Amino acid sequence: MKFKLETEFQDTEIGKIPKEWKIMKLRDIAIKVKMGGTPKRSVKEYWNGDIPFAKIEDVTGARKYLLNTASTITKSGLENSNAWLVPVNSLLITIYGTLGAVAINKIETATNQAIVGIVPNNELVDIEFLYYWYLRYQSKWVKFVKKSTQPNLTLEIVANSKVPLPSINEQRRIAEILSTVDRVIESVDVAIARLEGLKKALMSVLLSGRIRVKEENNKLVFYRETDFQGIETGKIPREWKIVKLKDVVELRKEIADPTQVDPSTPYVGLEHVDSGDIELKRYGKAEDVKSTKLKFYKRDILYGKLRPYLDKAVISHLDGVCSTDFIVMKTRHNVKPEYLIWVLHTNEFIKYATQTMKGTNHPRTSWESLASYALGLPPINEQELIAYILDNIVRLKDLYIREKGKLDRLKRGLMDLLLSGRVRVLE
Repeated sequence: MKFKLETEFQDTEIGKIPKEWKIMKLRDIAIKVKMGGTPKRSVKEYWNGDIPFAKIEDVTGARKYLLNTASTITKSGLENSNAWLVPVNSLLITIYGTLGAVAINKIETATNQAIVGIVPNNELVDIEFLYYWYLRYQSKWVKFVKKSTQPNLTLEIVANSKVPLPSINEQRRIAEILSTVDRVIESVDVAIARLEGLKKALMSVLLSGRIRVKEENNKLVFYRETDFQGIETGKIPREWKIVKLKDVVELRKEIADPTQVDPSTPYVGLEHVDSGDIELKRYGKAEDVKSTKLKFYKRDILYGKLRPYLDKAVISHLDGVCSTDFIVMKTRHNVKPEYLIWVLHTNEFIKYATQTMKGTNHPRTSWESLASYALGLPPINEQELIAYILDNIVRLKDLYIREKGKLDRLKRGLMDLLLSGRVRVLE
């Protein structure tokens, strides 16, 4: 493919586009533009049949292609409602609640009334090009919304929306470039999902001691444990110690007077910690808040006690102050914080902490409740190896996440250039 910068434009309702491009209403480049409908829920014979039935969540969760639906209807349900069968390779656009979410259906499907099905005229418009145009257009629907209890579009608004039209061949070339980027993004998403699955699997077997790890000749050696002892949360290797949380950590109780803290001191609130994070990644400044704070130091663990099912616990790489919604823990000499942080993220600990919550509006656990939690403690060298393995999986996953962010930005940039015609795609 060859590219060129366009220099000759025309002004249109949707902005500047190349002079040789056309601009047409969606209704004029489609064979059919129609909303769906929902069979009566009270009639059981209308539901759980062989016909896929798409709702908003099916479209929003479909990435680019709709391959399946959560609900199905029967032929009788189709015939006794405003639902209709949208042919394969049509465009679905949501018009209620979530405005302008789009997907190409790769299965013949009925839809509810919150979705407009567009059957394209393939001689005028390429379905993939149409998808990318309306993907880019999604943020612009808000200026057309019909005011009601929730923002809605109408069939007429969608049908009369304007589409820029290069030649059909250029449409296909534009779509192929953007599809190539999407395929790379999808492969990165698959890698991220696999690494997350690997992390969870290894947490399960390594932190329970079912699979042990040691280092021999500068190599990691894994082996299956056969000798166990019982513990409240299951079984652990007989070689491991059974300890309580209060045996392996000390609480930091230093209070920072808001009037005495340097305004530039790092401040950590619950809003700075994402669920499942292991290390502290974000923080603000002490000047951002005026309330009482706790002091923390490098390699301390900050454990979020508010709604413990949110799974907020991190190791700090710096000194600072934090919200009193954290429990600040300093590990003792017999336990590595890099190991203990993984224990605090296990399903067993999260379940235990959640069961100890008190309060209605802002349920939280407490140190008094958590102190007696029993855990298995491997030898110090095994703690280090377990943490090393899990930490490296997280770092690799984070690398892929950053890469995905770059690809998303690249895709948005390419959509702006190619769909506006500022950069043309030649043979």
